This record gives sequence, C-alpha cells and structure tokens, in this order.
Amino acid sequence: MSGGRRTRYGGLDLFRVAAALLVVANHTGPLLSFNGTANYLITDILARLAVPFFFAVSGFFLVPKLTEQGRSALWPFMRKCLLLYGVSTLLYLPLMARNGYFGQPGLALNLLRDLVLNGTFYHLWYFPAAVLGSCIVAALLRAGKGTAALPVCAVLYVLGLLGDSYYGLTAALPPLKAVYEALFLGFDYTRNGLFFAPLFLLLGGLLARRPEPARPGRCAARFSAALALLIAEGLLVRGFSLARHDSMYLLLPLCVWLLVQWLRALKVKPLPALRTLSTVVYVVHPLCIVGVRGVGKALGLLAESGFLLGNSLVHYLAVVAASCLTALPFLFWRRRRPKPPAPPPDPQTAPRAWAEIDMAALKHNISALRQHLPRDCRLMAVVKANAYGHDDGLVCRACEAQGVDAFAVATADEGVRLRLEGVRGDILVLGWTDPAQAPLLSRHDLIQTVVSADYACRLDAANVPLRVHLKLDTGMHRLGIPWDDADHIAGLYACQHLRIEGLFTHLAAAETLDGADEARTEEQIRRFYRGAEELQRRGLPTGKLHIQSSYGMLNYPGLPCDYARVGIALYGLLSSPGDRTRLTPDLRPVLSLRARVAELRDIAAGDTAGYDGAFTARRPSRVAVVSIGYGDGYPRALSGGRGVVLVRGQHAPVAGLICMDQMLVDVTDIPGVAEGDTVTLIGRDGSNEITAGQLARAADTITNELLCRLGPRVERIAV
Repeated sequence: MSGGRRTRYGGLDLFRVAAALLVVANHTGPLLSFNGTANYLITDILARLAVPFFFAVSGFFLVPKLTEQGRSALWPFMRKCLLLYGVSTLLYLPLMARNGYFGQPGLALNLLRDLVLNGTFYHLWYFPAAVLGSCIVAALLRAGKGTAALPVCAVLYVLGLLGDSYYGLTAALPPLKAVYEALFLGFDYTRNGLFFAPLFLLLGGLLARRPEPARPGRCAARFSAALALLIAEGLLVRGFSLARHDSMYLLLPLCVWLLVQWLRALKVKPLPALRTLSTVVYVVHPLCIVGVRGVGKALGLLAESGFLLGNSLVHYLAVVAASCLTALPFLFWRRRRPKPPAPPPDPQTAPRAWAEIDMAALKHNISALRQHLPRDCRLMAVVKANAYGHDDGLVCRACEAQGVDAFAVATADEGVRLRLEGVRGDILVLGWTDPAQAPLLSRHDLIQTVVSADYACRLDAANVPLRVHLKLDTGMHRLGIPWDDADHIAGLYACQHLRIEGLFTHLAAAETLDGADEARTEEQIRRFYRGAEELQRRGLPTGKLHIQSSYGMLNYPGLPCDYARVGIALYGLLSSPGDRTRLTPDLRPVLSLRARVAELRDIAAGDTAGYDGAFTARRPSRVAVVSIGYGDGYPRALSGGRGVVLVRGQHAPVAGLICMDQMLVDVTDIPGVAEGDTVTLIGRDGSNEITAGQLARAADTITNELLCRLGPRVERIAV
C-alpha cells in the first residue's frame, strides 16, 4: 500500500524459478549419466547459489522493515515461514514414517533438534534457518544499530565455512576438530540458521538500500567473473577433498551480491505467479522424486537402461515436470483469489501527514481524456515536480498499466530517477540540461529538448548519441528556437549525434477564452504548423508533433498532433476552479491531503495561542494541534482563518499562524474531537469536501503550485 518509491522486482521473480530448478538438480544429479565433473559443477557449485539467493531476497524486503519498525516487523515474516514449515512437515510425515524416522532411538531429542535446526525433511532446513537467521539479524540490528551486524554475520559464516567446504583444514587441527565434532552433536550441518542464513539475509537488506543499477550488461559481466572464480574455488575444494558438505564457499557471498544486483538492473515487471511456482516446486520436489521412481517401478523402468531412471537428465526433467504440474492448482487458486480492496489508512497508525493517491480516479481520468483526443493522438503524461506532488513513480506505473508510454519531466534528474524506478516509456526532458550531462541523458535513454540552435551545437559536441525534440518559440518567448528561423532549424539536422524525433511548442495563454488570448493562441498554433510545414517542405522529418498542454487540449481540441502533453488535468483538476473550458471531461481529483490531531488545548477567553499571539480566544475555546505545516507544503498564507480543514466531517478554521511543522485549528464547535483523529486538508470527509482549487484560491495561488509544494515529509499512499 505504500506510496513510497518502488522498484520492479521481475528479475528477482524470474530467478526464483531458476533457483528452485537448481535445488531440484542438486537432488537428482541431471548430468550423472554423462559426466561426473559436469554434474558436480551444476549440483555442488552452481546449485549452491539457490538457497542463499532465497535468503538474500527475504532479507531484501525484511531488513529495511527491521531497521525502520524494529522487532514488530519480524513476526509477520516468522509467521509465514513457520506456517510453510508446518504445512510442509505434515506433507512429509508419511515419507518420514516410511523411512523409519519415528522408530529411531532418542526420537524426542532428535525431533526437537530437527525441528529447530536441521529441518524435518532434508530440504526443509531452509525454514528453521530463515526463522533463526532473521532473529539473529534483528537482534544484531537492535543491539548495534547496524554497525556491528555485518562483521558478526561474516564471522559466523566463516565459522560455518570451516565446518563445511573447508572442514578438511579444520580436521587437520585436533583441538578445532574436537570443537566442531561437539557442535555436530547439536546439528548435522553448519549450513543452518546460526552460521549460514544471517549473512545472506543481511546482504539482501544492504542491497535494498543501494540505488538500482542502471547497466544490466555491466552487472552481468561482474557476476560472470565472480561465478568463474566460484567454480574455480569449488573445483579446488573437490580436488583437495576438503569438504565435509559443500554448501559454503568463500566466494559465495560475493556471487550472491552481484547476482541480486544484476537481477535488480533488469527492467522486468513483477511476476508474482513465479513466486508461487518456485515455492511449490521447492517444497514438493522430493515427493515428485519419489513419485517418478514409483512410476518407473510400476512400468518396469528401474533398470540402469530404463528411460526414466537410467538417464539422469530425463529423470531430472520428469521430476521438474511433475513439480510444475503439482504447482498448477496453486497458481490457478492464486489467480482466481479475489484481491481485497486496499483499506483506507488507519488514523492511529498512519503517518503524521499523508497524501492519498486515488488510483481508480487516475485510471478514470486517463480514460476520460482519451475520449477527447483526435485520431492517432496519444497522451503524454506530464509528471514533472514529482507528478505535481502525486509521486511520479507511482503515477508513471499506473499510467503504463493503462497503456500510456510517453512522459514529460522538467529535469534530467527527474528522468533518471524514473528510469531507476523501472519506467520504460519515452521520457522527454522539457527543460534545459547542462550539455556536460549529455552522457547521462544518453545512458538513461532520455529525450532532451533543444532550446536553441547554439544549445544544439553544444549537445552535439558531447559526442554521444542523443534523442531530441526541437522546441519552437511561437510567442511564449521563454525557451525555444524562433519558429520562422527555418535556416537555423534546418541546419540542426546536420548535427551528427542528435536524432531529431519531435517538434513542439508551448501555448502561452491557452488557459483563458478571452478574445485577446484566443487570438494570441490561435496565432501561435498557425506559426507552429507553418514552421513544421516548412521543414517538411525541405524534406526534413519533424517526428512527433505536440502543441497542447492540459488547457490546450481542453480549449483547442482536434489539433492534428501525435501527443497531448497533459499535466494538471491528468490529476483531475484545473489550475483555477473558475476556469471555463470548451471541453469539460468528467475528471476526478486524484489527491487527498490528510494529517492528524496531535493534541488538544483548552483556551480561556482572552488567552492567546501560537506565534505572536496571533490567535486570541473570544470565548472559552478548544484548539487542536494538527501535524502538518508550511514545511510540508501547506501554505502559510492560509493562517488566521483563511484556511479551513475538515475534522469529523465538519469545517474547522485555521487558528493563528501556521508553523513549519504543525498548525492550530479551532474545534470548539465540533464535539468529540480526540487525539489521533484524521484532519482533511484536501479531499472529502463525510458530506463535506475541500478541493485543491478552493484551497489554492484562498492562498491566492493556483492548484499547480499548491500541489507541487507538497514536500517529501508527506507520505504518498496509493488507495
């Protein structure tokens, strides 16, 4: 539900399946019929990436929550692991009984040891390891505030390493060997929740704090180099017969780190079905191994020359197929399971100030605006200034889901941030970018606006390929090349490194239908098309044409363009509530702004409150301290009763001066107000509503400015 910025994790989802198949390979030996060394490479080296990858992905999502929320974030993760562990254990009880598990001496002690450390079946050790490892990481983060966690986890891993792949060195030292032999009385392997899991959980959490890599190819090359070294290490361990159990290698943490970085760099949409598939395959594949062998026995295919069991690769593929088929009902159930609507934020647990972003309203607005576009004209969503305060990453992902594939930003930094968040459509930078940043534009596939002929030459001199749109100045007299300077414009097509893909202008007075403004706008439109026609007459491609912003689209519909650059209208608003437009699509406000009552104060008649005593109680009054201020973007101009909020569905005026972090509102006439109550500054509460336009008018500004000023302390929450 978070309105924070999210990255696409499709690459991680894809490798979950690969990791599950590697685990199956580890337990079936797919190349044993062909070459023992090749099989060792797959099952005892490459397949060792699988489980630490699973731990790292768990840590990727868990550790940041532990850092922010403390131990309260631990229980949901443990509950999920324990539930899966319990169901899996019940599933394998018949096999355990068949294998004589419950007839062994010392059953009670062995069962306790297996439940806590070893796993009740050979592959189920992952679940108790995840639980124990997460508890260790949580304790280290709490005790050392993160500074000591990594060294401690690294030491634990090295200790485990000496009881695993490098046990041959340990066994050469009798005192050390005796210590490990004592340890092995408590557990079978050191690849467990004490030595193995904590490091990979923590590495995943550290990766979550790093920016998403921008170059998948470079990440893949680094991972490949580390993997080659891991293979070399594994072959050395085998050559010198060092391993007691070959699950832990010195280079394994580095490989997992680089693997996850590479997968994060892949711009792939989330694939939640693959998470279900990989989990089911991991849990059920030993049952499928037994099932495949049972089929082979029933069909008389158990001999070495048998089709199912005589060929190890066929056996592996049969187990994979059986495991995937077993997962199908779970995938179908997951797909058919109804998704509950996102609940509204709980006033008692919501942040101090938050903006609710209505995704259904945004989707509706996209559809409503499209109905008024000319044929072959598409929306270009303007998401500059953090999507007018709505959270640009959140808005872009919603737009892409509705088929919008072109976006406009103000700066290169805004475009780069969207790329790092996984936005894949065209991104046009409307403003000036320092030519020294041309490599940044090229690397992130941003389209730069050419604002003058001289600027084009400076961009070209950077010697990197750039996609550009030319901006014509048709009367705004801000940025752009004079529309009638055809020779200079045509000369830009000779720039070797600039690929001109579009031509546009900006209308200066499209907001009003005043006679003089209409004439000025219509002249701009004529100039733009005359400039475009002159270039086309010279045989020069103009690329995508776009001239309309929100008001251009609403007041001058039907213009033959490739894009309509829609900003404020996309968010369900006009710049001023009284504006008249020729088109009046059914638009719905997307953003609601809310805060909380932090405290209540009773003020005697004649007493003052707030800075400079700006509020004087004319009667015994009750004021509520509200957890938002001008530091969050709520205008200070609304002080002294110019601003009004909703508390319990009723209007309450702002009392005194608005502070940086909070403000006072007079709730004397509203019964029952309590600490923690929701305060609505923009939006609906009960039968009453405060619109962004009303608030902007009271603050003597426009909705564009009002929303853009909402700061990062206001958490965006998708609803």
